Amino acid sequence: MIDHEVLRRVSETLVDRKQASPESSYVSSLYAKGTDAICKKVAEEAAETIMAAKDGNQLHLVREVTDLWFHSLVLLGHFGLSADDVLVEFRRREGISGIDEKRSRING
Repeated sequence: MIDHEVLRRVSETLVDRKQASPESSYVSSLYAKGTDAICKKVAEEAAETIMAAKDGNQLHLVREVTDLWFHSLVLLGHFGLSADDVLVEFRRREGISGIDEKRSRING
């Protein structure tokens, strides 16, 4: 089972980094560059995740997914959201067919 507390701690750290100097913090520098730069980084990490999956190296895949999750958390933090918001959505979707869930978004 995933340790959701680590996601919360990372989210809290990302909030703290908003106050840091962009010269002293990688995350702060991303926040300072804005939405486009953060989205570009998420897209880059998604592409690297896909390439790792195609390579079939499990450790490489896990590391790339970790980078993707991290940068997704940065994106969420940029909009005042956190891992908790995503976990709430996962809980809402739990036990719902993927087909039904997607249909509810199209029709709702």
